[in-house]
Amino acid sequence: MNFSRSLVLCFAAVLAASLPCSGRAAEAPDSRPNILIITVDDMSADSLGAFGCKLPDTSPHIDRLASAGMKFNLAHAQAGNCMPSRNVMWSGRYTHHNRIEGFYQVRDVKYPVLTDLMKGGGYFTGIRGKVAHSTPYSPYKWDLDLDDGPDGKKVHVKDAPSYEVSTTQGIQAAKSAGKPFCLMINVSDPHKPFYAEGNRGETIPDEHVPSRVFTPEEVPIPGFLFDDPVVRKELSHYYSSVRRADDCVGAILTALKKSGEDERTLILFLSDHGMPLPFAKTQLYHHSTRTPLIVRWPGITKAGSVDETNMVSAVDFLPTLLDAAGITHPTGLDGSSFAPLLRNTSQEGRDFIVKGHTENAGRSRDPMRAIQTKKYLYIFNAWSNGTRVMATATSGTSTYRRMVALAKTDSKIAGRLEVYQHRTMEELYDVEQDPDCLHNLIGHTTHAKDADTMRQMLESWMVKYEDPMLEIFRKRGDAAAREAWVAIQEKEAEERVGGKKGGKKRAGKATPDDE
Repeated sequence: MNFSRSLVLCFAAVLAASLPCSGRAAEAPDSRPNILIITVDDMSADSLGAFGCKLPDTSPHIDRLASAGMKFNLAHAQAGNCMPSRNVMWSGRYTHHNRIEGFYQVRDVKYPVLTDLMKGGGYFTGIRGKVAHSTPYSPYKWDLDLDDGPDGKKVHVKDAPSYEVSTTQGIQAAKSAGKPFCLMINVSDPHKPFYAEGNRGETIPDEHVPSRVFTPEEVPIPGFLFDDPVVRKELSHYYSSVRRADDCVGAILTALKKSGEDERTLILFLSDHGMPLPFAKTQLYHHSTRTPLIVRWPGITKAGSVDETNMVSAVDFLPTLLDAAGITHPTGLDGSSFAPLLRNTSQEGRDFIVKGHTENAGRSRDPMRAIQTKKYLYIFNAWSNGTRVMATATSGTSTYRRMVALAKTDSKIAGRLEVYQHRTMEELYDVEQDPDCLHNLIGHTTHAKDADTMRQMLESWMVKYEDPMLEIFRKRGDAAAREAWVAIQEKEAEERVGGKKGGKKRAGKATPDDE
């Protein structure tokens, strides 16, 4: 163990030891649960053992959390990129209602978000990580920003032991204030940069070593990718980063246990969207938005319980937490609480979810909507015209570069590259039989009625939630109308940043801070 890690652990021990001296430290300030939100960044659900990962030992701490709580196998995020996804979660509103459709700040908001509501309800609020991506603008009015450690210095986002320090720091501050806490601890991994991976895929020194490092030979290849040494190498860095994220979660849970608040705390665990590799991040496929949702609420959720029936989504997280905290819902929420499910009570109306994408971190607009049931996924790509290339953060990955190189001589990979870059206006997948979304059923006569049903469901949702894409969805067969509409969308994005076109980042290359 190096000196910095020893120092971090020392801080944690000192803070933990000081908790009983903080006034009402030995008892909860009131009967409501504390709330601990743990998010991981860019992690596919099936990268975790509890959610079916084929690679053993990626997530021992998270797996134990799942066995102690309730996991949801049909949970989804609303978007495949960070800031839009997280703002849906903590506003309880779809992107066209909260106005956070990309990576920009909106200061004239008229609605409250998680920290406003929790503070108004008597909770102490704190956040670590993704601070600027979790609210409409930043700085926002949290009680405590845990990106600064006890010594006042910025903590390293990839340093697992520091998460114990931050969590302890937040709990101690809440106890000193005599309030229950609502802490949001956002773990950076497995977001790029991956463990020990350089910008061009090379292996580099990394002092933040996970408790287990995986090799290219042992990692599984997702069905939506292809088996190749370059892909395996990038995936080995990814899965090692998943394990480092699990180390961070273990550190957070250790702090909670040491604080004595473990049995009085509701834990909500999730990922903002899928892995940062082609066909996952910045997309709306099944694996792009499926999130490993776990809720552990002592005395309420049954240990080891699994919900395989109800489709819940990110827009439902805020109303659920408000119910748990006994806080009245504000007007205008799009989501609905799934607290009854946590209490083992049945709930109607959870047969489908809707998701969307509008803009990436490079301010390039590629508007999409999707609706997913347990059986089918339908995607409407308003931007797709056969020549326009979708801008996505995963175009900067080694896997993408390898796909481009191999496509010159491999027709199968060339076909996948064509889908990745250009898509088609409509896509339909049988996610029960084809969860990797490899076989587009649009145009298949045997699935014509299924496509019509999904279109009708999406249109009804658009009407109900006043989606501004409704008009162009109804005109989807008019290519000229779609082109004119997309041009308006791109112009609005340019005007928002003073007329600077997002074209410089049109390829959507990934950087450590993108999405």
